[in-house]
Amino acid sequence: MTISWLQAALLGLFACLCSNSCMAGQAVGNYTIGRPLVGGLVCGIILGNIPLGIACGVAMQLVYIALVTPGGTVSADVRAISYIGIPLAMVAISSQRLNPLSGSAANLAQSVGTLVGTVLYYAVATLNLVWQSFGWKDVHNGRLNKLTAVNFGWPWISHAIFSFLPTMLFTYYGATAVTALRNALPMDGVAMKTLFTVGGMLPCVGIAILLRQIVDHAVDFIPFLVGFTLAASLHLNLVSVTVVSLLFAVIVYEIEMANGSSSGGGGAAASAASGDDEEDI
Repeated sequence: MTISWLQAALLGLFACLCSNSCMAGQAVGNYTIGRPLVGGLVCGIILGNIPLGIACGVAMQLVYIALVTPGGTVSADVRAISYIGIPLAMVAISSQRLNPLSGSAANLAQSVGTLVGTVLYYAVATLNLVWQSFGWKDVHNGRLNKLTAVNFGWPWISHAIFSFLPTMLFTYYGATAVTALRNALPMDGVAMKTLFTVGGMLPCVGIAILLRQIVDHAVDFIPFLVGFTLAASLHLNLVSVTVVSLLFAVIVYEIEMANGSSSGGGGAAASAASGDDEEDI
């Protein structure tokens, strides 16, 4: 598999759209097309191999399933992961002629995809500070009508320089480098076996981060493992497990609301009784 200049430019365009405020803020950009699960589909369409793109996206999403961006601190840049890491992982898997649905392909995708780090986020954020200084000057001078350019105009320059160009260059020339690396490293060599081993361990990081967010007590493991149990024992797909989980969520919600209303009613009754006693006194 090779990546042409046109395909690299399209990947760069989607990298720009991932966090641009024109895409309904963060809703459509960062939290939709910027996620590896969606980015894998987009990369598959652009590169002409949808099954491989989705497989790489699923593998990468598992690693970053609990990724959050508190404030201005990010542990990984999903734009780089989705539109640099996934295309290069697709090239690597194609070069090795692996089955896209195999465990080896997933491990290789996770190893290659996580190498891109945070190459885009901080560069864009730094240049955006310049546009914010322009906005503060407009506020002090009472030119509020020019603030639209700060939100929807100037940031396109930041993304063109630090999102579009790096993504296009990395994917175009990186594909050649990945192919050359494949020719230099045999599948049964130590380097490739190391990549497969490291890639197989990376999903543990994502699952561990997710567990730290949702598990406070040992009993919290029970609902977390329900989905895995249903999938393993009943061979249910993701949609079926989601529907079953939704039913359990509704039941738990109704029970908690019933307990809350009953305790609230008891408290109100006790308060009324206390008021009556005071009046009697």
